[in-house]
Amino acid sequence: MELESPLDAELDLLPEYCHYRDEGCELAASCLNCPFPECIFEQPGGKRRLLMEQRNNEIARLFKDEKKSIKELALLFKVSIRTIQRALKKS
Repeated sequence: MELESPLDAELDLLPEYCHYRDEGCELAASCLNCPFPECIFEQPGGKRRLLMEQRNNEIARLFKDEKKSIKELALLFKVSIRTIQRALKKS
C-alpha cells in the first residue's frame, strides 16, 4: 500500500479546509454573487450559448422595434444574412 504524499493529501481537502479565492468570471465579479441560478459554465453550451441567445434577442428586437433590415443586421453584427434569418426564425 502506497502512502499519500503531503501534496496529494493537500489536494483532497474538504471545502471548509481549502483556501478558495472567489474570483468569479467575466460574467460575474464573484461566484457567490452570480446572477445565474447555476454556473453558466456547467450548462450545455456554456458562455457561448448565453452570448448567442443575447445576440439573437437583440437581433429580434432591432428587427421588430427599430425596423432594421436583415442586411443591415448582418452588417451590424458581422454575421451572414442566413445567420440573421435563423435568429429571427427562433424568436
